[in-house]
Amino acid sequence: MGKQIIEPKRGIILISEPTLQDYYFRQSVVLLAEHSKEGTFGVIINKPIEMRLPEIFEDLQEFDFQVYLGGPVKTDSVFFVHTLNNISGSMKIMPGLYWGGDIQIVKSRIRKGLINENHIRFFVGYAGWTPDQLEREITENSWVLSHTTAGEVINQHPESLWRNYLKHMGQDYAIWANYPADPTLN
Repeated sequence: MGKQIIEPKRGIILISEPTLQDYYFRQSVVLLAEHSKEGTFGVIINKPIEMRLPEIFEDLQEFDFQVYLGGPVKTDSVFFVHTLNNISGSMKIMPGLYWGGDIQIVKSRIRKGLINENHIRFFVGYAGWTPDQLEREITENSWVLSHTTAGEVINQHPESLWRNYLKHMGQDYAIWANYPADPTLN
C-alpha cells in the first residue's frame, strides 16, 4: 500500500488494518488525543457498548446517551471528547474538538439541555502506547493514518465508520472495507 505520509499527532485517526484481530482494535478507528516522545493516547471512536450514561452518572438518569469503549487502558474510568470550546480544563485536539474538562460543568449543561449527543461522546477506557510503540505498529502495517474533522468524530454512525474511512481513502484501501470482521467465518 506504500509508505505512510501522515505522521501520528494529536487529531489524527488510526484505522486498523483488516487482519488486526485484537479484541479491542479489530476494525477500529482511534482518535489520537496526544502523541509525544512520552507516548500516545486516544480513544476508539467506533465501538459503542451496552452501557448508557445513567449507568456511569447516577445524577443523569434521564439522559440516555450512548457510551463507547475507548480502549483497554483504565476501563474503570470515563473520558470524553466534545465540540464545546468553553469547558474549563479541556484540551484542544483539533479545530472544533476537545478532550475532557470539568465534568461538573458538563453535567450541569447536560441537565439544562445545553449539551446533547451531537456535542459529546463518553468513553470507558482509552487506548495508550508507550514511547515508540505506535511507530513500531505503524511500521508493521497495523494502522493506516488519516485526517478527520470534529463532525466526523462526533456525528457519524459508529457501525460504518471504519468502512467509510477506508472507502474514502482511495481504491487500494476501499478493498479493505469489505474484509470480514472474522475472516475464519468467510
